[in-house]
Amino acid sequence: MDTPSPLYKRFLHQTTSILAKWMRHAYERRQLSRLDGRELSDLGISHGDQMAELSKPFWRD
Repeated sequence: MDTPSPLYKRFLHQTTSILAKWMRHAYERRQLSRLDGRELSDLGISHGDQMAELSKPFWRD
């Protein structure tokens, strides 16, 4: 039985981790976009902070 090389496994794991991180960013930004002013205030987030975060592409932290 052929087993993947450690390099292949590491590459697959890193790729999967990056994709999961990007999906998490996109999900969290969608959630952030749905918050109203009161909810933002409760979290200590200004409207400007919200807009700055929402303007980032999904691959940026």
